[in-house]
Amino acid sequence: MGIAALVTWLLTAVGGFVMLGTWIAKGALREPRTSHLPPGVVFGHFALAAAGLVVWIIYLVTDTKALAWAAFVLLVPVALLGFVMLTRWIPTYRAKASVTAGASAAGPEPAEKHFPVALVGGHGLIAVVTVVLVLLTTLGVGGS
Repeated sequence: MGIAALVTWLLTAVGGFVMLGTWIAKGALREPRTSHLPPGVVFGHFALAAAGLVVWIIYLVTDTKALAWAAFVLLVPVALLGFVMLTRWIPTYRAKASVTAGASAAGPEPAEKHFPVALVGGHGLIAVVTVVLVLLTTLGVGGS
């Protein structure tokens, strides 16, 4: 189950990299900032997820239970920051849908408007699966 968690974590990371790259490329860090996602939240989410992934890989190599717990503990703020970003992205998505339906856009577009809905949903869904797999593995459910 630890390898399955690694695979889902890597899939989640790929989706996250695509969204991060899109967010930066579409001007999220340029002035004036139009993004509704604070850079500290975005980069904090990324840094903690990457650190947790490294800890998880070391856990898989060493089979040290404390490292599994450390990886899980790192996932908690990653999930919270991800949820914060999701709740800030939803109004942007809804505004995009209303503009598509014929309403007028007010001001420059936020960079996160360019995130495909399937990518956001897939990233979140696979992230939840990852957290569950990491927790189950850490608790010793399903074998070694």
